Amino acid sequence: MKLRVLGCSGAEFPGFRPPAYLLDDVLLLDAGTIGAVLGEEEQRAIRDILVTHAHLDHIRGIPLLADNLVMQMPQGHVTVAGTRETIASIRDHLMNDVLWPDFSRIPSEHDPVIRYREIVPESEVRFDGYVVTAHAVHHTVPAVGYVVRRGGKSLLYTGDTGPTDRIWEAADGVTAMIVEVSFPNAMEELARVAGHLTPRLLAGELAKVRKLPSKIFVVHPKPQHREGVAAELSGISVPGLSLLRDGEIHLL
Repeated sequence: MKLRVLGCSGAEFPGFRPPAYLLDDVLLLDAGTIGAVLGEEEQRAIRDILVTHAHLDHIRGIPLLADNLVMQMPQGHVTVAGTRETIASIRDHLMNDVLWPDFSRIPSEHDPVIRYREIVPESEVRFDGYVVTAHAVHHTVPAVGYVVRRGGKSLLYTGDTGPTDRIWEAADGVTAMIVEVSFPNAMEELARVAGHLTPRLLAGELAKVRKLPSKIFVVHPKPQHREGVAAELSGISVPGLSLLRDGEIHLL
């Protein structure tokens, strides 16, 4: 699997983009950044978007992607997949014909730009050669992480989470991980309240995994604290741990 980092930051500043991770040019994990990076043909190549939760920095690219794809009908379609709660939030509060048109009915209900697909946690689902399983994580709204498998490779993506358990049980044997760390250790109280991790909390979470993969990508630091988070991560004795940057490409 090829991993392209469209955005991996916990906030937006010049040079720092919200989360979106593109696999093999066709499967997108979260959608905080799309049109600011991908051209018209690259946007049209996206077939499915797996959304971890409905916070704006993880879904904000979807409405503008839909607006671009409708210009390319009948070829322009994308499936937005997530839990029942996440899809309901997108339908009711984002693309609700108030804040943005409901592209699940445009250009018609029979052939819409946006097609929603509900994912039930702990159940395997297939997306054009990928096998995906959602696992609950701990955040301030209903949220899941995903394990994505294809061709003998596998990626675990936590999305946003504080200390949690179930997803680490599913982590054994994965090829790579994308895990969040939003705040430095000094801000642990805020991290816990906000449903996020610090480097120290991450070390405790990774200790729950029996066998860690050789590639562990850390994402979602607040840009104001990126250097501090990076310094504290360097003190964690876990091989293969690295802090991602926007624009990077990795083969898993």
